[in-house]
Amino acid sequence: MISNLSVEILSHTPEPEVTVASAAKLCYSPSKIKEIREKCSPQTAASFIRMLSSMGHQSPFEHASFTFGIEGVSRILLAQLTRHRMASYSVQSQRYVKETGFAFVIPPDIFQQEAALSEFNLALKTARESYEKIVSILKKVHTENSISKGIERSKAESVAEKRSIEDARYLLPGGIETKIICTFNARSLINFFSNRCCNRAQWEIRTLAEKMLECVIKISPNIFANAGPPCCSGKCPENKMTCGKMQETLEKFNKIKQA
Repeated sequence: MISNLSVEILSHTPEPEVTVASAAKLCYSPSKIKEIREKCSPQTAASFIRMLSSMGHQSPFEHASFTFGIEGVSRILLAQLTRHRMASYSVQSQRYVKETGFAFVIPPDIFQQEAALSEFNLALKTARESYEKIVSILKKVHTENSISKGIERSKAESVAEKRSIEDARYLLPGGIETKIICTFNARSLINFFSNRCCNRAQWEIRTLAEKMLECVIKISPNIFANAGPPCCSGKCPENKMTCGKMQETLEKFNKIKQA
């Protein structure tokens, strides 16, 4: 259950569709860049982008980028997200930020089963308590060692705190919440949506991908007109592993794009 999931666009390329269309037109025009840009209205850009998409010519889409602020997702999701290497990531550090009373993501199947949820919460309670105990033990040892070497107490405690949480983080669960700022170019985003909006993608990153698509479709409706799982623009590539819900999925993503 991603009750705390938050996704917002922090920044993006100004007039992304005009930028993409101008870059594509440059490849076939003897005109100066300024002239190409001035002649490329939003309407002209929209038409040109639709043509590029129909041809599968997506390299100009790399000139448009989008930066997202993401909160309330797990470290398990982070491991999946960073497999998309044509992007830039900044993540809240567990080395420098103490995880006091950390929040966490609960998978829906666990949340819906009382017995499983009870075990889950018990494990997290134990992890929280053990984390605090380890930080306390290590901080005391490191502080005393530093003071014995002539380091002033306040500085010794500050250094000891960092060293303590650096090691204590090793027991933190994968479901712990984190915060991410990431930047994708439009072509990489289309690939991301193709893989992660699919019903066979893991539930948490699929939810994130849908939220990200909802954000960018409002800014660049033509660039992302065909974005989403492959079945929305053609045949499902999963073959025997297909979810069998192509029509339902198509209707779902049509609603996202029309919202």
